[in-house]
Amino acid sequence: MMYSRADNSGFARWWWTIDRTALFGILCLIAIGLVLAFAASPAATGGSQTAGNFTYALRQFAFALVAVTVLVGASLLDPKQMRLIAATIFALALIGACYVLLSSSSVNGANRWVQIGSFTLQPSEFLKPAFAILAAAFLADKLKHGFPGELVTLAVLSPAVLILLLQPDVGQTALLVMLCAVMLFFGGLRYYWIAALAGGGTALATLAYFLHPHVRQRIADFLDPATQGYQVGLAMDAFTAGGIMGVGPGAGTIKYRLPDAHTDFIFAVAGEEFGLVLCALIAGLFALVTLRLLMRAARAPEPFAQLAGAGLAVVIGLQAFINMGVSLSLLPAKGMTLPFVSYGGSSQLAVALTLGLALGITRQRPQVPGASHG
Repeated sequence: MMYSRADNSGFARWWWTIDRTALFGILCLIAIGLVLAFAASPAATGGSQTAGNFTYALRQFAFALVAVTVLVGASLLDPKQMRLIAATIFALALIGACYVLLSSSSVNGANRWVQIGSFTLQPSEFLKPAFAILAAAFLADKLKHGFPGELVTLAVLSPAVLILLLQPDVGQTALLVMLCAVMLFFGGLRYYWIAALAGGGTALATLAYFLHPHVRQRIADFLDPATQGYQVGLAMDAFTAGGIMGVGPGAGTIKYRLPDAHTDFIFAVAGEEFGLVLCALIAGLFALVTLRLLMRAARAPEPFAQLAGAGLAVVIGLQAFINMGVSLSLLPAKGMTLPFVSYGGSSQLAVALTLGLALGITRQRPQVPGASHG
């Protein structure tokens, strides 16, 4: 695809101002996710003695098409539009999270999903990108106008954390709190306040440990290698079986015993069938995308773009690290998807929104003298 820099069409302007390296990495992750969906779908729909099908793979393909549309659409937004859309999405996500808490049926002990026809939506997935944009806006206004950005950021975070803990969704809560701490650090908050926030996060984690039996069980499994946990133990067996090159596409057997092979433990399916080679490629692509967006954000001319770009990049990097860390038994089980690789419509759309906003906010737009974009 060749476009001259003199071409003034809308697509040409988008193409020359966006981070094409990060975009390439994102598209590679989507493609890998589709390949792994076809590998895991028979296991998710069947069993070792029962023939499965490719239902999840076909759905994932449809989700991917919508996700690419969302990705490109979000990357076309300007900073003012991003603020407005983020505020709207955050409010709707909070309302949706409250709704599922009060009305939805429990799945694995948690109330997180709402049924919309044949589609299952997890509203809390959309809190992360929306919060990153809002926090960036509050903190940028603090840097430019003396606005109490830190206090407003914490005030906006509080109801989200409360609702997530009530669902309960400890993994999403931890990720959102970590994102808030990173944003406040980037925004110039003093170290002792960061330490105080870390103490508050530790208190929340301790509260979750005593209130939720499944949290205690996961931590106990993580700390005791003898028990390890059923899913994590199978995931480690899958990596061992795959070795460096894997057993081959479709030849994996451990995936048929892995309950969440197509979602939380898709990384283990990659390890069994494609080996260390694909696992390293996936980790490398996430590192590439995260670091490219962080570097572009650091070069942005406005505080809002710097903070928003960095926050959105951190969301993706942290989520990928947590998912892969759980699969490798480096972290306690969290129930968190691998961005663009795990199956799931809510996850695909939320990640597409996150990375689309990140690509959009880090676009190298021509600067008009005297104009403000933050």
